[in-house]
Amino acid sequence: MTDQVESTIGFRPDQLEGFRIGVTSDRRSADLIDAFVRRGAQVVHAPTIRMANASSDEPVIADTRAIIDARPDVLLATTAYGVRRWFEVADAAGLGDELLCALGRTAILVRGPKARGGIRAAGLDDVGMSAEETTESLIDEVLATHPPGLTVAVQLHGYLPPEALDRLRDVHDRVLTVEPYRWIDPDLTDERVDRLIEAACTGGLDCITFTSAPAVHALLMAAEARGRYDDLVDAMRGPVVAATVGPVTSAPLVAAGVTPLQPDRFRMGAMIRQVCEHLEDTRVIRLETQHGPVALRGSVVEVRGRRVALPPVALSILRPLVQARGSVVARERLAAGMPGTADEHALEVALSRLRQTLAVPGLISTVVKRGYRIDV
Repeated sequence: MTDQVESTIGFRPDQLEGFRIGVTSDRRSADLIDAFVRRGAQVVHAPTIRMANASSDEPVIADTRAIIDARPDVLLATTAYGVRRWFEVADAAGLGDELLCALGRTAILVRGPKARGGIRAAGLDDVGMSAEETTESLIDEVLATHPPGLTVAVQLHGYLPPEALDRLRDVHDRVLTVEPYRWIDPDLTDERVDRLIEAACTGGLDCITFTSAPAVHALLMAAEARGRYDDLVDAMRGPVVAATVGPVTSAPLVAAGVTPLQPDRFRMGAMIRQVCEHLEDTRVIRLETQHGPVALRGSVVEVRGRRVALPPVALSILRPLVQARGSVVARERLAAGMPGTADEHALEVALSRLRQTLAVPGLISTVVKRGYRIDV
């Protein structure tokens, strides 16, 4: 079973024009990036963690032999990719038929539809799916529906809290695991994570997407190592939308005090659609002025039928003015919000350039000794 990455329903090539979106995933990142770019977004790609096959197949083969010998009563299958890779390794080692035979009478429980697809592609059938499409709820299902004292095999999928397996070990005689792939930290010389963190903390991103809990942990740890943890969390509590594929991925964000955007269906395609709808509905600021309608969408301002891309400094000035909806914004506040400087002379220079860029005389008016306002 495949994940429908995007639907043509509601698709427009300018749907995300002006918005900058951070993508933290490694696997399938090309699909995610393409979906956003085709809708007009700019994408900052910074894989915070990478999925890799085991450096050697020997541990996977050894675990497979142990599972074949044990003929487990229950198998927990968590990911389609993990199941597929497991059987590929088993086949290459000449163990494929033995593994299928050993699991022929096993009660197989799957985490979600994709894992079910992986099991069926291997020539097996499952007996049920977790209620919430999480590994924890899959373990709940085993504990609730099967008697104690069994042999349980678990296909690990890169990240699982140790206490989750302890719950199984406390009840069952034997718990076996196989880890067909694992998560590894990004290359320390890769500066893309630095750029993503800096962009998020300085108003250069509108959204950050996450497709795994380890990617969230890795970004938060990277921010902490750079002295930017509080700034990043504050950004994701405010102007930067944190979007995830589901509750497992959301958990470390919630623990950090961030309320992420999360679709009802735990799929990448559903996340893409929700990000598009959310940014359009909540991050486009529209204002009627004496000089016609103005709309600010991410880093692009629409004025007099033109869409103009703004550099970060100009955006840092125009955004609070539009948000104030005609009220005066103090010079000190505008200067303080400029990236890299809080100098009022620099504000004057940047404001002059912004007025030239907008090419709408009188749209931004000066209020003597107080500040500036949009002429509504």
